[in-house]
Amino acid sequence: MLALIQITPWHWAAFVLFVLVCIAIDMGAFSRQARAVTFREALVWSAIWFTLAMLFAWLLLPLRGSEEATEFVTGYLIELSLSLDNILVIALIFAAFQVPLEFQRRVLVWGILGALAMRGVMIGTGAALVHRFNWTLYIFGAFLVVTGAKMFFSKKGSVEPEKNPVMRQVRKVCPVSPKLDGQKFLTTYQGRRALTPLALVLIMVETTDLIFALDSVPAVFAVTQKAFIVFTSNVFAILGLRSLYFLLAGAIGLFRYLTAGLSLVLVFVGIKMLLDPHAHPPRWFQMEIATSASLMIVAAILVIAIGLSILVARREKVRLT
Repeated sequence: MLALIQITPWHWAAFVLFVLVCIAIDMGAFSRQARAVTFREALVWSAIWFTLAMLFAWLLLPLRGSEEATEFVTGYLIELSLSLDNILVIALIFAAFQVPLEFQRRVLVWGILGALAMRGVMIGTGAALVHRFNWTLYIFGAFLVVTGAKMFFSKKGSVEPEKNPVMRQVRKVCPVSPKLDGQKFLTTYQGRRALTPLALVLIMVETTDLIFALDSVPAVFAVTQKAFIVFTSNVFAILGLRSLYFLLAGAIGLFRYLTAGLSLVLVFVGIKMLLDPHAHPPRWFQMEIATSASLMIVAAILVIAIGLSILVARREKVRLT
């Protein structure tokens, strides 16, 4: 059996370079002109990102072993599933600002770029905290359980930009033009440089992702505390977020039980973190839940939530016909 390789700064650099190339292709070759993304294009790119993620997991098998490959897939599935709720909020933001379909692509591309930078900082900070103060896993676990419970009982509403504190501060500091200027983020208004409404949309998308990252990043730490696996699983999920949005945004409202399913995922990973037998100091009750079992449980919760949503929607459609 071959010895497992050690993750070095060169591996980090190679992965980051790969990510930058992917984003450059997206921004350059496919986002040069403002146009709406078709369902077929979104489906193809969603399949490409998913395939790349699975190829990366397959590459981890001989290099880092089956355990880390399974941890990557589990972390990727958790991050991807939690991003579905993010997609719903982004759709509400676009609707609130009345952003045309052809301009939404550019906002999402830049939003993903900012999300990657924020996730990198958060994962690096979280990994350092867990490595130095292992008891922070208690805090992460309790936070996820409470967040999941609140999500289960909360009701989705509309997005109201005028009530957003970040938006109010931005409007105080920067002039904002009243109308869009194509897909530009900056324009000239009343003789000076000003933000366009599209820039406000980008800021709201970024702050929304920051809020969701507070849930999703700790959730992956329940699966593994290896910074490289946490980072790569997060990045692959985020890279596919744009195409996933255009694939599901129009229909995600039909998945009425999806939020409940995602809340159960958060509660489960929070409990898993609280029961981790490797955390210190030791707890009065500890139990190890294998990563493969976690993968199956998370997948089962999502399949049941989506399946029930589709079943109920079809029954209601039959009743109305």
